[in-house]
Amino acid sequence: MDLEFSGDVVEWRGPAPYFFVPLPLDAADLVDEVKAEVVYWGVVPVRAWIGGTEFTTSMFPREETWFLPVKDAVRRAEGIGLGDVVDVRLEVGR
Repeated sequence: MDLEFSGDVVEWRGPAPYFFVPLPLDAADLVDEVKAEVVYWGVVPVRAWIGGTEFTTSMFPREETWFLPVKDAVRRAEGIGLGDVVDVRLEVGR
């Protein structure tokens, strides 16, 4: 499944800050429809693109949606900061 959406970069504080893009609810609903086929350990593997940067990661459920982690290398390569709106393309699954 391929998805495209725009979303705000948010921070989740822990021992170190982590940055995520929450999926819009309509995109999250589409992921929910296929999660049984791809989920492992409660997360959904994806290949993602932000700008010209491609990366792999796993999304996890939180606050009634899925959170896409945005790696530091991706943020540096694309000049992304907290609160920025980014365009995301996802391939859901392994």
